[in-house]
Amino acid sequence: MRNASLFDLSGRKALVTGASRGIGRSIAEALSAAGADVAVTARSVASLEKTMAAIRTAGGVAHAIALDVTDVDRCRAATAEAGSLLGGLDILVNNAGVEEVRPSLDVDEALWDRIVDTNLKGAFFCAQAAARQMRDAGRPGVIINLCSLTSEVGIPTAVPYGSSKSGLLGMTRALAAEWADLGIRVNAIAPGYFRTAMTDVFYSNEAWQQSMLAKIPQRRFGVLSDLHGIAVFLASDAAAYITGQSIPVDGGFLASI
Repeated sequence: MRNASLFDLSGRKALVTGASRGIGRSIAEALSAAGADVAVTARSVASLEKTMAAIRTAGGVAHAIALDVTDVDRCRAATAEAGSLLGGLDILVNNAGVEEVRPSLDVDEALWDRIVDTNLKGAFFCAQAAARQMRDAGRPGVIINLCSLTSEVGIPTAVPYGSSKSGLLGMTRALAAEWADLGIRVNAIAPGYFRTAMTDVFYSNEAWQQSMLAKIPQRRFGVLSDLHGIAVFLASDAAAYITGQSIPVDGGFLASI
Protein backbone atom coordinates (compact mmCIF):
# COMPACT_ATOMS: atom_id res chain seq x y z
CA MET A 1 0.00 0.00 0.00
CA ARG A 2 1.40 3.38 -0.98
CA ASN A 3 2.07 5.84 1.82
CA ALA A 4 1.38 9.25 0.32
CA SER A 5 2.22 10.95 3.62
CA LEU A 6 5.91 10.27 3.00
CA PHE A 7 5.79 12.97 0.34
CA ASP A 8 3.62 15.39 2.31
CA LEU A 9 5.41 18.66 3.10
CA SER A 10 2.61 20.15 5.19
CA GLY A 11 4.06 22.30 7.95
CA ARG A 12 7.51 22.46 6.34
CA LYS A 13 9.13 25.82 5.71
CA ALA A 14 11.08 26.25 2.48
CA LEU A 15 13.36 28.93 1.03
CA VAL A 16 13.98 28.91 -2.73
CA THR A 17 16.56 31.25 -4.24
CA GLY A 18 16.34 32.58 -7.78
CA ALA A 19 12.61 31.90 -7.93
CA SER A 20 11.34 34.69 -10.17
CA ARG A 21 11.19 32.44 -13.22
CA GLY A 22 12.16 29.12 -14.73
CA ILE A 23 13.35 26.25 -12.59
CA GLY A 24 13.33 28.19 -9.31
CA ARG A 25 9.75 29.34 -9.72
CA SER A 26 8.63 25.88 -10.80
CA ILE A 27 10.25 24.19 -7.79
CA ALA A 28 8.80 26.78 -5.40
CA GLU A 29 5.34 26.08 -6.79
CA ALA A 30 5.88 22.31 -6.51
CA LEU A 31 6.97 22.52 -2.86
CA SER A 32 3.97 24.71 -2.10
CA ALA A 33 1.61 22.28 -3.83
CA ALA A 34 3.03 19.52 -1.61
CA GLY A 35 2.11 21.56 1.47
CA ALA A 36 5.18 23.67 2.30
CA ASP A 37 5.08 27.34 3.20
CA VAL A 38 7.54 29.06 0.90
CA ALA A 39 9.82 32.10 0.88
CA VAL A 40 11.19 32.99 -2.55
CA THR A 41 14.06 35.27 -3.47
CA ALA A 42 15.32 37.21 -6.45
CA ARG A 43 17.39 40.33 -6.89
CA SER A 44 14.19 42.40 -6.79
CA VAL A 45 10.92 41.71 -5.02
CA ALA A 46 9.01 43.08 -8.01
CA SER A 47 10.30 40.25 -10.20
CA LEU A 48 8.70 37.73 -7.83
CA GLU A 49 5.12 38.95 -8.35
CA LYS A 50 4.14 36.16 -10.76
CA THR A 51 5.63 33.48 -8.53
CA MET A 52 3.85 34.87 -5.49
CA ALA A 53 0.55 35.17 -7.35
CA ALA A 54 0.71 31.60 -8.64
CA ILE A 55 1.40 30.16 -5.19
CA ARG A 56 -1.20 32.25 -3.39
CA THR A 57 -3.86 31.68 -6.05
CA ALA A 58 -3.39 27.95 -5.51
CA GLY A 59 -3.93 28.46 -1.76
CA GLY A 60 -0.31 28.41 -0.68
CA VAL A 61 1.67 30.62 1.68
CA ALA A 62 4.45 32.65 0.08
CA HIS A 63 6.76 35.50 1.03
CA ALA A 64 9.08 37.47 -1.24
CA ILE A 65 12.60 38.52 -0.21
CA ALA A 66 15.16 40.55 -2.15
CA LEU A 67 18.49 38.74 -2.40
CA ASP A 68 21.59 39.07 -4.52
CA VAL A 69 23.41 35.87 -3.59
CA THR A 70 26.79 37.36 -4.45
CA ASP A 71 26.39 39.52 -1.31
CA VAL A 72 27.33 37.27 1.62
CA ASP A 73 25.79 39.56 4.22
CA ARG A 74 22.50 39.51 2.30
CA CYS A 75 22.63 35.71 2.11
CA ARG A 76 22.71 35.63 5.89
CA ALA A 77 20.11 38.36 6.34
CA ALA A 78 17.69 36.91 3.77
CA THR A 79 17.93 33.45 5.30
CA ALA A 80 17.20 34.91 8.72
CA GLU A 81 14.30 36.89 7.28
CA ALA A 82 12.87 33.75 5.69
CA GLY A 83 13.04 31.92 9.01
CA SER A 84 11.33 34.81 10.75
CA LEU A 85 8.54 35.13 8.17
CA LEU A 86 7.93 31.40 7.93
CA GLY A 87 8.38 30.52 11.58
CA GLY A 88 11.47 28.41 10.99
CA LEU A 89 13.32 26.83 8.12
CA ASP A 90 13.30 23.18 7.05
CA ILE A 91 14.23 23.28 3.37
CA LEU A 92 16.64 25.37 1.32
CA VAL A 93 16.76 25.13 -2.46
CA ASN A 94 19.88 26.79 -3.89
CA ASN A 95 18.70 27.59 -7.38
CA ALA A 96 19.99 31.11 -8.10
CA GLY A 97 22.40 30.93 -11.00
CA VAL A 98 23.78 32.62 -14.08
CA GLU A 99 25.40 31.37 -17.27
CA GLU A 100 27.15 32.96 -20.23
CA VAL A 101 28.69 31.13 -23.14
CA ARG A 102 32.10 32.48 -24.06
CA PRO A 103 35.25 30.89 -25.53
CA SER A 104 37.65 30.16 -22.68
CA LEU A 105 40.43 32.25 -24.21
CA ASP A 106 38.11 35.25 -23.97
CA VAL A 107 36.92 34.74 -20.36
CA ASP A 108 37.91 37.67 -18.17
CA GLU A 109 38.00 37.98 -14.41
CA ALA A 110 34.71 39.86 -14.26
CA LEU A 111 32.81 37.07 -16.02
CA TRP A 112 34.50 34.37 -13.94
CA ASP A 113 33.68 36.14 -10.69
CA ARG A 114 30.07 36.86 -11.67
CA ILE A 115 29.33 33.24 -12.50
CA VAL A 116 31.31 31.54 -9.73
CA ASP A 117 30.21 34.02 -7.06
CA THR A 118 26.56 33.50 -7.97
CA ASN A 119 26.48 29.77 -8.59
CA LEU A 120 28.96 28.52 -5.99
CA LYS A 121 29.88 31.09 -3.38
CA GLY A 122 26.31 32.28 -2.97
CA ALA A 123 25.04 28.73 -2.66
CA PHE A 124 27.58 27.95 0.05
CA PHE A 125 26.80 30.96 2.20
CA CYS A 126 23.05 30.44 1.87
CA ALA A 127 23.56 26.81 2.89
CA GLN A 128 25.75 27.82 5.81
CA ALA A 129 23.19 30.34 7.05
CA ALA A 130 20.35 27.84 6.68
CA ALA A 131 22.30 25.09 8.45
CA ARG A 132 23.13 27.37 11.35
CA GLN A 133 19.47 28.25 11.71
CA MET A 134 18.43 24.59 11.58
CA ARG A 135 21.10 23.62 14.11
CA ASP A 136 20.22 26.40 16.52
CA ALA A 137 16.53 25.49 16.33
CA GLY A 138 17.33 21.82 16.91
CA ARG A 139 15.38 20.78 13.84
CA PRO A 140 16.49 18.53 10.96
CA GLY A 141 16.64 20.02 7.51
CA VAL A 142 17.13 19.54 3.81
CA ILE A 143 19.33 21.46 1.39
CA ILE A 144 18.91 20.91 -2.34
CA ASN A 145 21.46 22.38 -4.74
CA LEU A 146 20.79 22.84 -8.44
CA CYS A 147 23.75 21.28 -10.21
CA SER A 148 23.98 20.63 -13.94
CA LEU A 149 25.15 18.20 -16.58
CA THR A 150 28.30 20.33 -16.53
CA SER A 151 28.92 18.98 -13.04
CA GLU A 152 29.69 15.69 -14.77
CA VAL A 153 30.81 16.44 -18.33
CA GLY A 154 32.87 19.11 -20.04
CA ILE A 155 30.98 21.57 -22.23
CA PRO A 156 33.09 23.82 -24.49
CA THR A 157 32.61 27.59 -24.03
CA ALA A 158 31.00 27.03 -20.61
CA VAL A 159 34.11 26.74 -18.44
CA PRO A 160 33.20 29.24 -15.68
CA TYR A 161 29.69 27.75 -15.47
CA GLY A 162 30.96 24.17 -15.51
CA SER A 163 33.57 24.99 -12.89
CA SER A 164 30.93 26.49 -10.62
CA LYS A 165 28.58 23.54 -11.04
CA SER A 166 31.36 20.96 -10.56
CA GLY A 167 32.29 22.83 -7.40
CA LEU A 168 28.66 22.77 -6.31
CA LEU A 169 28.61 18.98 -6.67
CA GLY A 170 31.74 18.69 -4.53
CA MET A 171 30.21 21.04 -1.98
CA THR A 172 27.04 18.94 -1.90
CA ARG A 173 28.97 15.80 -1.05
CA ALA A 174 31.22 17.45 1.53
CA LEU A 175 28.37 19.19 3.36
CA ALA A 176 26.31 16.01 3.35
CA ALA A 177 29.13 14.18 5.10
CA GLU A 178 29.78 17.00 7.56
CA TRP A 179 26.21 17.90 8.47
CA ALA A 180 24.69 14.43 8.75
CA ASP A 181 25.22 14.59 12.52
CA LEU A 182 23.03 17.70 12.57
CA GLY A 183 20.22 15.84 10.84
CA ILE A 184 20.69 17.90 7.68
CA ARG A 185 20.54 16.13 4.34
CA VAL A 186 22.27 17.75 1.36
CA ASN A 187 21.52 16.59 -2.16
CA ALA A 188 21.53 17.98 -5.68
CA ILE A 189 19.35 17.92 -8.75
CA ALA A 190 21.17 18.02 -12.10
CA PRO A 191 18.74 19.10 -14.82
CA GLY A 192 19.54 18.13 -18.36
CA TYR A 193 18.41 20.20 -21.31
CA PHE A 194 15.51 22.43 -20.25
CA ARG A 195 14.44 25.50 -22.21
CA THR A 196 14.36 28.47 -19.83
CA ALA A 197 15.01 32.19 -20.16
CA MET A 198 18.65 31.56 -19.25
CA THR A 199 19.17 28.87 -21.90
CA ASP A 200 16.82 30.15 -24.61
CA VAL A 201 19.71 31.34 -26.78
CA PHE A 202 20.61 27.74 -27.59
CA TYR A 203 17.09 26.69 -28.58
CA SER A 204 16.78 29.37 -31.25
CA ASN A 205 19.19 27.25 -33.31
CA GLU A 206 17.22 24.46 -35.01
CA ALA A 207 20.35 22.55 -35.98
CA TRP A 208 21.53 22.59 -32.36
CA GLN A 209 18.15 21.31 -31.21
CA GLN A 210 18.21 18.36 -33.58
CA SER A 211 21.80 17.54 -32.67
CA MET A 212 21.01 17.53 -28.95
CA LEU A 213 17.79 15.55 -29.29
CA ALA A 214 19.76 12.81 -31.03
CA LYS A 215 21.86 12.47 -27.85
CA ILE A 216 18.90 12.20 -25.47
CA PRO A 217 17.45 8.67 -25.32
CA GLN A 218 13.93 9.96 -24.60
CA ARG A 219 14.23 12.20 -27.67
CA ARG A 220 12.76 15.25 -25.99
CA PHE A 221 13.88 18.23 -23.95
CA GLY A 222 12.85 18.54 -20.35
CA VAL A 223 9.81 20.54 -19.27
CA LEU A 224 9.70 22.23 -15.89
CA SER A 225 7.14 19.82 -14.47
CA ASP A 226 9.74 17.04 -14.92
CA LEU A 227 11.55 18.56 -11.92
CA HIS A 228 8.58 18.66 -9.55
CA GLY A 229 8.69 15.05 -8.42
CA ILE A 230 12.41 14.94 -7.65
CA ALA A 231 12.30 18.24 -5.76
CA VAL A 232 9.40 17.14 -3.57
CA PHE A 233 10.95 13.69 -3.10
CA LEU A 234 14.33 15.01 -1.94
CA ALA A 235 12.63 17.52 0.38
CA SER A 236 10.37 14.88 1.91
CA ASP A 237 10.66 12.04 4.40
CA ALA A 238 10.58 9.62 1.48
CA ALA A 239 14.26 10.52 0.96
CA ALA A 240 15.20 10.28 4.64
CA TYR A 241 18.18 7.98 3.97
CA ILE A 242 19.47 9.82 0.91
CA THR A 243 22.21 12.42 1.27
CA GLY A 244 25.26 13.49 -0.70
CA GLN A 245 23.69 12.50 -4.01
CA SER A 246 23.17 14.29 -7.30
CA ILE A 247 20.15 13.07 -9.29
CA PRO A 248 20.23 13.76 -13.05
CA VAL A 249 16.91 14.65 -14.64
CA ASP A 250 18.06 14.43 -18.23
CA GLY A 251 16.02 11.95 -20.27
CA GLY A 252 18.92 9.49 -20.13
CA PHE A 253 21.60 11.82 -21.55
CA LEU A 254 24.35 10.93 -19.06
CA ALA A 255 23.52 7.23 -19.24
CA SER A 256 24.10 7.20 -22.98
CA ILE A 257 27.44 8.96 -23.33
